[in-house]
Order: sequence, then structure tokens, then C-alpha cells
Amino acid sequence: MSKSLIALRNTAAYAALIFSLSCNVLVANDNDEGKNGGKHSNRVDVEQPAEQPAKRSGASQTIAFSVFPNTVDLSNSRDRQSLVAQVQLANGTTNDATAKAKFTIKDPSVARIENGNQVVPVGDGETELFVTLDKFKITVPINVANANVDPPVSFKNDVMPVFSKSGCNAGSCHGAARGKDGFRLSLYGFDPDGDYHRLTREMHGRRINLALPEDCLLMNKVTGGVSHTGGVLFDRESQYYDTLIRWLKNGAQNDAGPIPSVTSIEIYPQGGVLNGAEENQRISVRATYSDGTDRDVTSLAYFMSSNDNVAMVDQTGIVAAKNRGEAFVMARFDTHTEGVHFVVLSKDQPFQWREVPEDHFVDKLVNTKLRKLRVQPSELCTDAEFMRRAALDICGIVPTVDELNGFVADSDPAKREKYVDALLDREEFVEMWVMKWSELLQIRSTQQVSYKSTLLYYNWLKERISNNVPIDEMVRELLTSEGGTFTNPATNYYQTEQVTLKVAENAAQVFLGMRIQCAQCHNHPFDRWTMDDYYGFSAFFAQIKRKRGSDPREMVVFDAGRGEMKHPVGGRVMPPKFLGGDLPDTKKKDRRKVLADWLVAKENPFFAKNLANIVWAHFLGRGIVDEVDDVRISNPASNPELLDELAKRFAESDYDMKKLVRDICTSRTYQLSTQTNPTNELDERNFSHAPLRRIRAEVLLDVISQITETDNKFRGLPRGARAVQIADGNTSNYFLTTFGRAKRESVCSCEVKMEPNLSQALHLINGQTVHKKIIVGKLIPRLRKAGKSIDETLDEIYQRCLSRSPTDAERDAIRAEWELAKTELADSNGAELAPETVDKFQTTFLEDIFWAVLNSREFVFNH
Repeated sequence: MSKSLIALRNTAAYAALIFSLSCNVLVANDNDEGKNGGKHSNRVDVEQPAEQPAKRSGASQTIAFSVFPNTVDLSNSRDRQSLVAQVQLANGTTNDATAKAKFTIKDPSVARIENGNQVVPVGDGETELFVTLDKFKITVPINVANANVDPPVSFKNDVMPVFSKSGCNAGSCHGAARGKDGFRLSLYGFDPDGDYHRLTREMHGRRINLALPEDCLLMNKVTGGVSHTGGVLFDRESQYYDTLIRWLKNGAQNDAGPIPSVTSIEIYPQGGVLNGAEENQRISVRATYSDGTDRDVTSLAYFMSSNDNVAMVDQTGIVAAKNRGEAFVMARFDTHTEGVHFVVLSKDQPFQWREVPEDHFVDKLVNTKLRKLRVQPSELCTDAEFMRRAALDICGIVPTVDELNGFVADSDPAKREKYVDALLDREEFVEMWVMKWSELLQIRSTQQVSYKSTLLYYNWLKERISNNVPIDEMVRELLTSEGGTFTNPATNYYQTEQVTLKVAENAAQVFLGMRIQCAQCHNHPFDRWTMDDYYGFSAFFAQIKRKRGSDPREMVVFDAGRGEMKHPVGGRVMPPKFLGGDLPDTKKKDRRKVLADWLVAKENPFFAKNLANIVWAHFLGRGIVDEVDDVRISNPASNPELLDELAKRFAESDYDMKKLVRDICTSRTYQLSTQTNPTNELDERNFSHAPLRRIRAEVLLDVISQITETDNKFRGLPRGARAVQIADGNTSNYFLTTFGRAKRESVCSCEVKMEPNLSQALHLINGQTVHKKIIVGKLIPRLRKAGKSIDETLDEIYQRCLSRSPTDAERDAIRAEWELAKTELADSNGAELAPETVDKFQTTFLEDIFWAVLNSREFVFNH
């Protein structure tokens, strides 16, 4: 390049232009006319009604009244049942009506009311409870048995819950691995027999004193009679103190033989919509036991909120609204955790829903939730935005200039659905989902898996997805695979990970979306899974064996028919058990086949939901359960009805991946604009607008190569292959590593890094990838040689990269800088520039514009 051209490229004005183009923040098309005739901006006004008074006519009218639970069963003299009343108002909000309702027992000789809302047994028999509020009246049947029986205190069912409620066996206290202050309890009570021993036998006579139970160390610690790191837990008038004293006075006995165990818990009411920060809602928890009895455990359950900034819950079970948003309120009792959903609105928030098309089942379910939240969805994206978004998501490509212009000009109202169908039929769709599944299955070369096995495994997967083999068939083939890793590549599933417990953990995380690792050492503190569940599920894989094949590089995987899984506490043999299910008959059967039959069955509540959630997250930027492989009670679905329906339709289609993708991409929800309105600008989890998503590493490199008409070379692939086709997780380059390509070292979805960072920006700006591809591809010289004007070349650049033409403002700025640059260069030379010099600089100038657009945020993000 001549010195004059170098000087011109270094002028401040020229540098400022290029910098502004490369650092735009997705607002470059603010003045473009939208598909629906409106103009794009960072905010879109939503039609709002005039300000209305807090008490609008009919808005505070009660339209429904409920009482929970709907039956009361009392089974001994100490049994109690609290009730909760709730009203639903015409404006969609709910109120706690417990204090306002009137509770009346029909027959006082059977039961009576204490503390306003608590049913207490008086005598055996049946009666009714009448709950009235204004014009509403609800009848609750009551059944009382053994009203005069005072059962002894159970260590497991009465004492252990006191420790859990008080936080004694939490990880921050005595439940820590080494305990606290010389005393250790099992975390959240996973080992009650061990806890009994440590409490009553370890350091005999120090912790409890049966002769003076009120004055023993245990009771003095919890009541603050002596120094206690955990502080005062309760006073001597509380029910917890009474339980411990009764147990001590009865000889501090352990339970003799089997006792009824908790089978489930329920929370009442099932959520609520609270109108502002002044609102509260009390909740009640009831446990059901294996002998058919139930018990009010509200006072023994430990309460938590997923979002204290929105709604807090105290340990009496009172939910207090704080700020607008959503919170999931949970109760943990015994080994069970359940939760309910609360919405908090701004006080008397004015809102008028503007009707939008809801012909698609996805849109109906999404909008039902949005109405509840007082959120209006964004408008539809433009045709050009939809085309780029769908092409990137479905196939990992961008539309060509001809495809873009033809699509925008097409007046067919079904053109978006047809475009989705066309993308689904392309080979690039297969390659995208082979890559996604390769990450889930950790397809990579290791010491255990040779490069040859890796390629065979990858090609096996590609063949299945290319032929649209139903996912349940593919998963069944993986789980039940046996034979040589060369002759039956699916067996590499058991070579990638060979530790039995890890094999079980990976299967649960990939196919069910559950991280059960926490239950290896103790019961899961925030989910239903116990150590028994963990080792019972692992037992399905305990009989897998491996041996060398005829080829020394090949391993043979087979079912040995022997091998057991033992529980680390007590060493008992654990029979295979489905997660959340039954103990199947596995005698003389390959346990993996039994597991596979259950796993992919349409009745399985987890399999279809998990896969539907993974696919949804790919297209909408986050899962309905997020993270997608962290399904648990304490991480609930943002829209459970939507997830259920997607899973149901997916299963009914015989797990047809293409149909699931089509269902999602043809919905209005997927096609919403990224531009927000005043009601949804803070929404990040309810899909009221499209999110800005950084393009993943492989796709970004592929589209840069596509746009610049250059190619790449990767190990094991011919020159010109796409990065999404790389079979081995260990094959990478600096660009892919910088932009977060998964190494496939674990099954965690977090391996794929989608967050933008400074290293990525610096590599795009200073690295060789973009600059070299622009020079090697020679797109700009070819356009200039073909006689394209500056405006035509700018159109080509923008349409290739951003699927739009430059705005008038962008075009004017570029032209102004071009004219200024020519003038400055002519002045510096003292003469008029030669045509060949101008032409050469014009090419360089446009290459820099090309570089700047490829470096822009608008290009790097899918929007």
C-alpha cells in the first residue's frame, strides 16, 4: 500500500468511522421501516389505558374462594391441622382470607378450633367444618380417630424434624462434614441411626442426661442456657422444646423396628398473585405417610424462597411480597422438597392486554402466563430478522443476498413456515444437531477412546440423526449397546466414561436433565433425591464389563450378569430402582434394557420434558427450566404448562426432532422482536421478547467463512468443511477456543461458553481470522471488478453480514468520510489523485468497512 493510502487510513476521522461501525450496539437499523409499518427503536410504546384509581369498579370483587386442605384427618390426640383460606379477585390477584374467614365446627364433641384456623381433635368420629366469607361458604369434612391416644415421641418422625427445622443438621452447622464444636449430625438427617448414636452414645452422659433432662447439655444449648455458637434456637415454651423433653423423659429411645415413612408433602395454597409489597400469604404443609395417615408439618418444615427480593418467607410459613417479579417458595420436610409459585405485581398496576394472534399452542400458553404477569409481548420481528435468526438457529448459516431479497419481496403469508420447512430439509440442520448431541455424549478422543473410535461414534450418530431416527430409539440403542467399539460404535458411550457412578450421573443428567451428584454423599438438600435413589439408580450400570477385542485397539463392552452396588452407609446391596419410580424386576435380565424401557417410555415424566427443554433453549436462548440439565424442585419451570405440552406433543410424534423444531420455530413467540416495551423490558425468563444471543463459536467461524467465501481445514475433515462438522472434542483452533467451543470433557451444558468477553473482541479486532479471510476471499476486489458502485457494494456487505441494507444515516456517514478522505489525501499530495490510486484506495476503504461490519456486535449476535 502506498504511503499516501497509509496516511489516509490513519486519519482521525477515518478511524472514528471504522470504530463506530465495529462497536455498534444493535441500534444501527433504528430508522428502518419495520415489516408492520412501524419504526424500530429501543422501546416500543404499548397502548395503555388512562391512569385509573386504585379501587376500580369490579377489580376488587371476589370471584372465587378456596380453603386448603379440602379434608381434615386427625389420627391421635396430638394431631393438628391448620387451614388456609384464599380468595381470587376479578383483576387476577389473590388475597389471604384466613384471618377474615369464619371457621365453625358442626359437632364440637369431635373437634374444635384453636388459634383461629387450627382443627384440634376432641373425640373419635366424623363431622364437618364450615368456612364462610361474605356470600361464600365451604364445607370441609373432618375425620377423627384415636383422639385419646397419646403416641410416644418418635426419634425419626418427631425429634429429627426438630433438628432440621432449627438448622442443626445444616451444612453451616453440625451437618458439616466435620461437624461443629465437636458434635456432628448427618447433613439434613440422611443417617438418623448414626445421629442417634452420636447424640446418645458418643461421649456418653455429656450431651443428654435422662436423670435431669431439662438441665442436660442438649436442652441448655438450644435454649441459650449455656454458650452456643448457633445461638438460641427456641424457648422452653415452644413445641420443639416440648418434643425433645418428652423424648428425653421417655428414655430417649430410638424407634423400634420400621416406622411409617413420609411418602409426599403438599403445600397449600398452590401459589398466588400478590398485589403489591403490602400483601402476605400464609402457607400450610401437609405430609402423607406410608401407613396412609397424614400430618400438618407446617411448624416442622423448613421454608425457602428462590427470590427474596420478590417474596420472602419466614419460618412460620408467611410469604411476604417485596418487589415486582416471580418467586418460588419451597418447603423441605424429611427427604421431600416441594414448592409453589408466587407472582408479585406493582401495587394496583394499571394494565390493559392488547390482543395478539394466538393460533399456535405455544403462543397461547406463553401469553396466558404473560397476562398473569401484566406483561405485553413485543411485536413480531421483520422478515429479514426472522430469516437471519432462523437460518443461524436451524442450520448455522446466514441467508444469501438473493435468498434474503426474494424472501422479503414474497407476499405469501405462509412464507415463514415454508422457510422453516426448507431449512429442516438441509444437511446443515443435521450437522447442527449432530454437534449438539456430540456435546451431550462427550464424543472426543481420550486414553480410553481412540481417534478411530471417535470418528466411528460420530458417524454412527450422524447417520441416526440424518435419517431422523426417533430419539427414543437412538437413546435405547446407546444404553443397551454391547460389542466392540469398532464394530458397534454406540458402545463408545460406555468407553467415554467407565466409572459406574459417573456413568449413572451422566445418564441422569443427559437423558433426564437431573444432576443427582449431590446425593452421592447425602440426601439432596434442594431436591427429592436421597442416597438410596442415587445408589439404586447406579445399580442399573453395576454389571457393565469391558475386555480387549481381537484388535488390541478395540474394547468390547458386555453385560456380565453379576456385580452389585452397595450403599456406603451400612454397606447394604442396593437393588436397581428408577428415579422417582419403582423397583423393577431385573432378575436374569440386562439391567440396562430394563432401564431403557422405562427411560424412553411415553409415561416417563422426565425424558420427553428434558429433550423438549433442551431444544427450546437452543432456539429461545434459555430453557423453560434453566439451566437445562439442572431440573430440580428448587429450580422450577418458568412455564410448566408450556413444557408439559411440548413434551406431550414430542412424545406423541414418536420423538420426531424435526417436528419439535418446527413447532417452536413457527410460533409467534419465537418470532418476536428483540425490541422491548415498558411492560417487558425487565423480563428475562418468560419469553415476552426475543433475547440477544451471541452466536456460538463453531457457527460464528462458519458464517464468517461463508460470508467471505473462504474455507477452513480441520483435522480429519477435507478443506472447506464446516466447524460444526468437527467430530472430536479435542480438535480446535484459537478462534474456537476463544469463543468457547466445548471440550466435551463433561456432559454439563455449561461447557459451551456463550458469554461475550474482552478476549473475543480483541481477537476479532486484532487477530488474523477476520482480516485474513477478507483479504484471501477477495470479495471486495471482485465486486469492484464487476462494476459495483460504492452503494451497491455497501448493500452487498450489509446484506451478507446483517441481512439488511445500510440505513440512510450509515450510508451518508460512510460517503461523507469517503469524500473527506479523498480531499485530505489530495491536499497532502498537492495534486489531484490518479484514478488508479482512487480505485485502489476505494477497494481498501470498502475492505475496512467490511472488516468493521464483521466486527460489529450486530453481526456477532443473533437477534
